[in-house]
Order: sequence, then structure tokens, then C-alpha cells
Amino acid sequence: MREVVRVAGRFVRRHRWFLVVLAAGALLRVVTMLGFRPALWFPDSYTYIVTVFHPRPDLVRPAGYSMFVKLLEPFHSFGAVVAVQHLLGLATGALVYWAAARRVRRWAAVLASAPVLLDAYQVELEHLLVSDTLFMFLVVLAVVLALADRPKVVTIGLLLAAATLTRTVGLPLIALLAGWFLLRRQVRPAVVMLAAALVPVVAYGAWFYATYQRVGIVGANGVFLYARTMSFADCERMDPPPDLRVLCDPRPPEQRPPSQEYIWAKDAPLVRLPGITFARETDALAGRFALLAVRSQPLDYAGSVLSELGRSFVWGRPVYPDQEIYGYYQFPSVSPPPPGRYPARHGAELARRYERGEIGTRVAEPYAGWMRAYQDVARLPGTALLVILLVPPAVAARRRWSGTRAATRPAPWLAPWAAAVVLLVTPPAVAEFDYRYVLPVVPLACLAAALTCRNPQSS
Repeated sequence: MREVVRVAGRFVRRHRWFLVVLAAGALLRVVTMLGFRPALWFPDSYTYIVTVFHPRPDLVRPAGYSMFVKLLEPFHSFGAVVAVQHLLGLATGALVYWAAARRVRRWAAVLASAPVLLDAYQVELEHLLVSDTLFMFLVVLAVVLALADRPKVVTIGLLLAAATLTRTVGLPLIALLAGWFLLRRQVRPAVVMLAAALVPVVAYGAWFYATYQRVGIVGANGVFLYARTMSFADCERMDPPPDLRVLCDPRPPEQRPPSQEYIWAKDAPLVRLPGITFARETDALAGRFALLAVRSQPLDYAGSVLSELGRSFVWGRPVYPDQEIYGYYQFPSVSPPPPGRYPARHGAELARRYERGEIGTRVAEPYAGWMRAYQDVARLPGTALLVILLVPPAVAARRRWSGTRAATRPAPWLAPWAAAVVLLVTPPAVAEFDYRYVLPVVPLACLAAALTCRNPQSS
């Protein structure tokens, strides 16, 4: 027993600053759960709940998060769902610290873990019934495991498959980490990881095909890319055929609404077409229009993507895309009504069945007020994220310029940094910018920056 106490005391002394930050992060999450009971809702939440009770592929979102919620159904509590999500947020911070502390000074590892543990918007995201926290944890765990000298490639592949089936933006990461292993001259691990990742994704694709007779894991890629191109698409320059011309917007780009309105607004050209927006014919039509727009106006497309990407790096947090969506990312001062933008009646009925009672969010003071006040001051500005992302390539360039001998294997920072960049760039390139899409990038970017610090043994 004395030996256990001695070992525990040595562990606490060695990692005391991280444990302080971790405890602070845990306290923030406890206060959040006390202040906003049992959870916060987002328009997408109802779609996930429908899939919980009617297991089938959704046309817009893969079913991974719904299966996660299904696993917790025996608790019949959305409070239990967000409690697990808060634990995943804490675990993500611990992963970042563990991966960094093994290679660099512990102060750098503590700093790398702090944003995901202490950022108020991260805590709020974990309290929302959306897929992003689960996705973040799966990706960070996969990347951390990939940094090991003897990586568990089957586990990494399965984690990436789970991430992809939680949010489709995870799909490029499968190729990215396979490339990482190839750079390390680990050909067999790369092949095994690819197989472990692709088998579940292909199996889900077979389920999707059996349900809709369509190839893929979602059926909305053309629609979302169409919405992305409507920020610049000029039909006079594109000269589309008659069947595509019905999707044109005669207004100049500067007078058009945000991209998402072209998917959900009742007066959008795509929504006015017969049938559902994500039907195979409609999605194919939208995809053809989008590809024509990109081919006809490649520079405008690149400029539009860069403009959307730039929203990730502003110092403030301006309202975008509109006040309603922006409001879901703020801790509320009153009990919010159910989301009204999208039809949610069936989803709300099933949510009551899941909860075995009424749903909604009860705002409890003073805890809610404490978190609102904290959210006013505690966040990672976008400009700071840009600086963090620039640190690894800047340090690498400086070392190369100073004549430091090049390593025979790729630097450890490259894997998390490349993953962060892919996750940051992909949504603005194929859909749109959203504040919640940026948050899963932060732990990867911070880990990459920490890994550029000098190892204590080399100092």
C-alpha cells in the first residue's frame, strides 16, 4: 500500500500542472451540466434521434453518432449522453498531453492540452447533441496512436472508419494517415490500416446502396457542393444547359444569402424542384451544376474557399451564418424553444420516447450564469489558431535554414498538423464554414505545435 501511495505521489508531482488544468476542465463541465439540464439541442439533433429508432442510413449524415446515442439508450437520459461527451472532451485533452509529454517538455504539453480542456465553446459543443465531440475524440486518438513507434494499425484503421461514419470529413484522413506510414517506410502497416478502415466504410456503403440504390455513404454531396458554389456561380459565364439553368440565382454574388440557405430555404432554386432535396436525381443535378461552376470559374471558386476559410482565423466571433445558428453555440440565458428551422416533430416525439419524459433544456442559475460569464472571456481566438498552425512549418523551416541535419523519418508534428489542415480546409471547400467545425481542429493543431519544441534530452 505504501508503494502505491509513493508511486501515486510521484505521478502527481510529475504531472501536477496538467492535473490542475484537467481538474479545472472537469469543474467547468460539472457546472455546465448543473446549469443546462439535461442537454442543449441543435437542429441536427432530431435527425440523429430518428436514426436511433429507425436504423437506416441517412441521406445527409452518416449513422455513427446515432449508434453512439443508441448505445446509451438504456440510461434513457440525454444527460447521460452529454456526460459521456464531456468525458470524451477531457480524454481528448489527456491524449494531447500524453502524446506531447512523451516527446517534449511538460510545460509545452500542458499548454497544448489547455485549449480543448478550458475553451468555453469547446465545453458548450460537448453539451450539444451533435456528432462533433465524438468525431474529435476518434480522430485525435487515431492520430496519437499513429505517432507510436509500433502503431496498432488495425485499431487506427477502425478508429478512422468510426470517425468517417460519424462525420464524412473523416474520409480524407484515411488516405492521409496511410501516407504518413508510407513516409515512415512502413508499407505493410499502411496497407493493413487501409484495409481495417475501408472494410467498415465499404460495408456501410453496401447498406446505403441496399437502402437507396445509390453509391456512397451519404446522398447529399452534390447538393452541398452546389450550395458552396452559389457564393460565386455566374450563369452568364457558365452558360449551363436548360436543365441546369433552373438552379441559377440571378442576384449578384454580393447580394446572395449564406450557402446553407440554398439547401434549406423554402425559396431556394433547389428546394423548389419537385421531390425531396436529397433525391438521387436532384443531388445529381446539383452536382453537375457545381462541377460546371468550378470548371468555368476556378479562380472564383478558389477565392470563395479562401474567403470562407478566413472566417476560421478572425480575432472576434462575428455572427455567421445567421443569428439563429450562431445562437446555438452560446450558453442560453433562458430555456430555449425546440429548433424551429427544420421539421422536427417526429424527431421530438422519438426524443421523448428516448428520455421517457419531456425534452428541452432547463436553465438553472447561478450555474448557467457562471458559464455565460466564462464564455464571454475564455475562448481561443481564430487568430491564435492561425499562429498555432504556422508554428510547426515555421520551426521546421528555421531548423532547415540553420543547417540542422534532416531526420531520416518525418517529424512527429507532421501527422497532427496535416490532419488539422485537412479538417479545416475540407468543409469550406465542399460545403461551408461553421464555427463548430473548427473546434475539433484545435487539439490537433496544438499537439503539432507542441511537438516542435525541443526534447529535454536534446536541450
